Amino acid sequence: MTTSLALLLAELILFVNKCHICLAFISASLSLSLSLSLFQALAYFEQLKESRDGWEVCAQALAKGIYGDDHVKFFCFQVLEHQIKFRHGSLTGAQQQLIRETLMKWLQLQLMGGQPEKPFIKNKAAQVLALTFVREYLTIWPKFFFDLLSLVGLNPHGLDIYLRTLMAVDAEVVDRDILHSPEETRRNTLIKDHMRESCIPALVESWYQILQTYQRSHSELTCQCLEVVGAYVSWIDLNLIANDRFVNLLLSHMSVEELREEACDCLFEIINKGMDPVDKTKLVESLSQVLQSAGFFNVEQEEDVDFLAKFSRLVNGMGQALVLSWTKLTKSGDVKVATETLQALEAKVPLLLQLLVHEDDDISANIVGFCYDYLHVLKQLPLLTDQQKNNAEAIMLAVMKKLTYDDEYNFENEGEDEAMFVEYRKQLKMLLDRLAQVSPELVLESVRRVFTSTMQGWQTARFMEVEVAIRLFYMLGEALPASHGAHFTGDGSKASALQDMMRTLISSGVSEYRHTSVTLEFFETVVRYDKFFIVEPQHIPSILMAFLDHRGLRHSSPKVRISLPHPQTLTHRDRCGVDVGVGSLSETGISDVPFHFLNSKHMNSYIEDILSRIQDLLELAPPENGFQALLSSDDQLFMFETAGVLIVNGESPADRKQALMRSLLTPLLEAFRLLLNKLTQEGDEDRQTALADCLSHAVGFASRTSKAFSNKQTVKLCGCSEVYLDCLQTFLPALSCPVQRGALRSAVRSFLHRMIICLEEEVLPFIPAASEHMLKDCEPKDLQEFIPLISQITAKFKSQVSPFLQQIFMPLVLAIFEVLSQPAEDNDQTAALEKQMLRRSYFSFIQTIASSGMNEVMANQGAENIERVLFTIIQGAVDFPDPIAQKTCFIILSRLVELWGGKDGLVGFPDFIYKHIVPACFLAPLKTTFDLSDAQTVLALSECTLTLKMIHLRRVSNGPIGLYLSPQKSICSLQELCQVLQQPDTKVVKNYMKVFQTNKTFNP
Repeated sequence: MTTSLALLLAELILFVNKCHICLAFISASLSLSLSLSLFQALAYFEQLKESRDGWEVCAQALAKGIYGDDHVKFFCFQVLEHQIKFRHGSLTGAQQQLIRETLMKWLQLQLMGGQPEKPFIKNKAAQVLALTFVREYLTIWPKFFFDLLSLVGLNPHGLDIYLRTLMAVDAEVVDRDILHSPEETRRNTLIKDHMRESCIPALVESWYQILQTYQRSHSELTCQCLEVVGAYVSWIDLNLIANDRFVNLLLSHMSVEELREEACDCLFEIINKGMDPVDKTKLVESLSQVLQSAGFFNVEQEEDVDFLAKFSRLVNGMGQALVLSWTKLTKSGDVKVATETLQALEAKVPLLLQLLVHEDDDISANIVGFCYDYLHVLKQLPLLTDQQKNNAEAIMLAVMKKLTYDDEYNFENEGEDEAMFVEYRKQLKMLLDRLAQVSPELVLESVRRVFTSTMQGWQTARFMEVEVAIRLFYMLGEALPASHGAHFTGDGSKASALQDMMRTLISSGVSEYRHTSVTLEFFETVVRYDKFFIVEPQHIPSILMAFLDHRGLRHSSPKVRISLPHPQTLTHRDRCGVDVGVGSLSETGISDVPFHFLNSKHMNSYIEDILSRIQDLLELAPPENGFQALLSSDDQLFMFETAGVLIVNGESPADRKQALMRSLLTPLLEAFRLLLNKLTQEGDEDRQTALADCLSHAVGFASRTSKAFSNKQTVKLCGCSEVYLDCLQTFLPALSCPVQRGALRSAVRSFLHRMIICLEEEVLPFIPAASEHMLKDCEPKDLQEFIPLISQITAKFKSQVSPFLQQIFMPLVLAIFEVLSQPAEDNDQTAALEKQMLRRSYFSFIQTIASSGMNEVMANQGAENIERVLFTIIQGAVDFPDPIAQKTCFIILSRLVELWGGKDGLVGFPDFIYKHIVPACFLAPLKTTFDLSDAQTVLALSECTLTLKMIHLRRVSNGPIGLYLSPQKSICSLQELCQVLQQPDTKVVKNYMKVFQTNKTFNP
């Protein structure tokens, strides 16, 4: 016995020494900054964390201040943090007591007056204290805060840790931005309730003492305390803070330069606390009176913009609080107090306007919320007073002024400041929209006045003045909305004003202004008000020229060329010019502008001229010419689409449309043939890549023109079938190119997808040869992308392609099997994902065939091949933990049971149903990977249930399913299952299977 104890003691001493050696090694490694030693030090640290007793060594090191290295101290606290987070419940009472003593001893060391710890050490210590508090406050350490306060007194070093701990407790218990489990939420509620009853008054008193004692000597400590007050005031008794003693102290801090910003934030949190509307109004008014009497409302005299930004936020909170009180009082019917609250609200508007119009955008942005809410109040009033009308007008003037760019805005290299101004502009737009709801006449007249004045002298005006004038006109389109953008009909005064402004915009010559912001705003505004050209078509030629010449597509700035509108996002019209969809401005660009007018009868005479003028922009740029194209390949895509739309939607006869489309695409096809020939002879890999990219672009451009066709304007009706058949004949040889196969096959595959839609049956003769080339020497990605093409053909043409599918089915399936069987490294996530996606595509292909009613495609593959395919479907339903694939497999099985499960079905399939499909329906849900918390798994279980239901419906004459399950299963359970399957409501079966899956068992 004595020997055993001695050995145990020796082992313990050895372990403790080893831990101290670890800590010493960590300290040395960090001080020497050796990368290898640092790696080993971190490994030792992990050992300390995971060991059962290593934390005690760390606790001893902290309590006695053994190590001076900051990183070692930090590591020691991390070890304690890990112990408290994950092992606190398993500690003995003595071990928990050791943690408490360690923390208090370390805290006592901080009171000695030596060198204070680094902030990151103090923050980590506060986190550990807070974690200990959360675990023990309700049970074994209810005097936590009293012990802290008793120890630190008014020692500034101790108070620093105390305040940091309070903020860490707030993060653990109160902070709504941190997600908590329901159990943690209940625990936190109990902690707050207990704190309110026991220690909050003492905490508040300590805050007051700190603020009063250290407001002059320790501003950083005072600011920390103000932050704590702001954090806690939301859930404690407000009367403890909102009293003369405390508020007067806070207001005195407003006059101290180092404290006033934090004091503003603290007052904001006090104002923001939820309370009765009458009490809230009284609180805001009392604070307002004190601030006003102290001179804080004299914003013009204040030069500290950082403080003004905080003050603006405080005023914003006060104003929004009054609006909320007024809303509640109005709803409750308390007219008298609601009127008084509205008067208090109105009294703050002059201050609001001073802050809103301030030259510093941060100050202005912080008051926007109050301004918006005030306008919402005005909107609800039945009649505005003269003063309220003046207020609305003053806000309108402020918005117009603040929308203006300043000289420092960097248009060429937009950074964070520019991004912030863009967001600020969005806030101002919200105010403009709200103003338009309060007084549309005011907004329309104000914008018209500024716009007209600026357009008269744009040649001498600064760019920001011209830009904001056009911007305001643009914003009217949303501020004063019209059904389907019909701004120039209906309301006579509004339509007339907008028409005048639009006429002025086009005829003034402002499109010549040499600044990108003005140019872009001009074109965006023309796009927004495109229906103007229905009313005044005589302006179409001049605006088209603006888009096509140096002002638009040929502008010297790439930013203008790239940023102009794109076709697919613009307003689409039917032949009568009625909108059927509206694109968003943020997505539009210049290359699509002709699209806005092309369905107008006035456009037809310009179509061929437009096509001629943009011809040079449609040229394929070979990589060897070294010429920098005006437009990128992405922009050229939109240009080809625009050209296609112009041709297809024009009123020319079919033969003329064919000629125009051939003229558009022939240069592309000629360049493609030339470049493909060069590619086959090119030996340099970089040159091969460049040529392949260019060829892919050519295919993409041709494909993009086909987007112009619709159900009303088909390829055949427009006489363009031959043109696209020529494209197919030109592009398909690229599939057999020996180099750059991936890029070329992908491009041609995409083109085939489009042609299946556009050419319909005319594309079928090209499919067999194309498929043969695409399946030759294919990679997993090629197969994965080829299957959707075959699935599209199958779903669209069905029986028409049955012979082709019967021919290609097994070669395609065997190619898939070969790729899936290729070995891969266990940790090769990319290869695993590729196989998963290919497997899904394979099952999707089988599903398409089964769902299209072409059972002969599989039935004619021979018994051995059919069986092989069927077993892969069973494997997909059961063995692979991929719920998306499992769902597809059960859909296939259900469909095959429906097709082949009857008397006239496939020979041998009934046996397959009972030997393999029925067991699969139970084996799949029993898998541990079958997780019903996943939405896709729920869908898989639903399809599994429907498969069982289908089996029951098709095979009921052969006896119930239960007879075909393993004889080891309980007869009672099988009978119950059979009874459930007889229910007409499939929900009953689904619920039964959910219970079955949840229990993960079938009673033996």
